[in-house]
Amino acid sequence: MRVLFVCMGNICRSPTVESVARVEFARAGLDIEVASAGTENYHVGGSADARAIAVAEAHGYPLASHRARQLEAADFDRFDHLLAMDRVNLEAMLRRAPAAGRERAALFLPFVGISDPVELPDPYYGQTRDFQRALDLARDGIMAFTRRLGRS
Repeated sequence: MRVLFVCMGNICRSPTVESVARVEFARAGLDIEVASAGTENYHVGGSADARAIAVAEAHGYPLASHRARQLEAADFDRFDHLLAMDRVNLEAMLRRAPAAGRERAALFLPFVGISDPVELPDPYYGQTRDFQRALDLARDGIMAFTRRLGRS
């Protein structure tokens, strides 16, 4: 299985979820390829936000080596699931998706069975606590995903 996590700039939410997924899937013995991308090209080639790195790494999720990239048309063929952090980015993904790839795109939290909140809030303009909240939701979502896969 291959899963792509998508947010706007690929420097806060989606790389955090990617890092959490990589660690937690490995701990659970799941062979799942994960990656992340942004719908926009604001930060292509840049590192994750320093605040996201600090919070993720404080909890054992490596993020310092991340480099941002933009969503590509080929991603809809390469990945089994393309999971957006919020509705705005889901809509941006769907506008770019080929007809055959649209069914692979979904909102991350509802896809894994979390309905409150529906979106993973963007911490970019917030404080450290907002990055911590994003990490907590990322971990909750990935743990729910892991449980779901364990029952499959």
